[in-house]
Amino acid sequence: MKVVACYSNKGGVGKTATAVNLSYAAAASGLRVLLCDLDPQGASGFYFRVKPSKKLKDDTFFRDEDRFAGAIRGSDFDNLDILPANMSYRDFDIFLSRMKNSQSRLKKALKAVDGDYDLILLDCPPNISALSENVFKAADRIVVPVIPTTLSERTFEQLLEFFVDHDLDRGKLLAFFSMVQGRKTLHHETMEKMRGIYSELFLATVIPFSSEIEKMGLHRAPVAAYAGGRFAARAYSMLWAEVGARF
Repeated sequence: MKVVACYSNKGGVGKTATAVNLSYAAAASGLRVLLCDLDPQGASGFYFRVKPSKKLKDDTFFRDEDRFAGAIRGSDFDNLDILPANMSYRDFDIFLSRMKNSQSRLKKALKAVDGDYDLILLDCPPNISALSENVFKAADRIVVPVIPTTLSERTFEQLLEFFVDHDLDRGKLLAFFSMVQGRKTLHHETMEKMRGIYSELFLATVIPFSSEIEKMGLHRAPVAAYAGGRFAARAYSMLWAEVGARF
């Protein structure tokens, strides 16, 4: 079982859209996939028409393997299950602060379904926290969407500094450019600059700023499920091919 985290310390960069579409692409390739939503807003579950979990309250996410497994729900798509979030997840850092070996609690919790899935995809909240440190340790790869703007560049640099300061494996990071607008000179200049500095960290695939992706909330489905022939759907498929190849 492999674990891929869709993570960014900046909000609004297309993180959840990435998690939803990568999980769909991986499942379509034949893998048994669990999309685990760690964000209390529960957007991943919403996109798949799955209601917030009522079983995983308080710290049971980390302590009760039976409830963890029992909270998993099937999706409308073959090979793809969802572990939905709820608002109690906003207190994950408090729960983790009270536990022994707090930085490895997520990795231990995921073992409850080891053998049931080939891939677990984590949709992570946009911050650097105790939960984030758990994600960094549990994940085999960390997919990081980056909008090619100055502020996103700065937050990406902060993430790299955190990895260095905490002796984390920077080789887990797989960054890619998200919500790219081809007509913007700044986007092209920023991508060229960042690829030059961080060439070993950035994937080749670029996800465009697209109305088809924005319509996910209306269709409540991955892009390929309602616009499979459009470029945005193909881009996510290519992104998964790159991520999968890194294993």
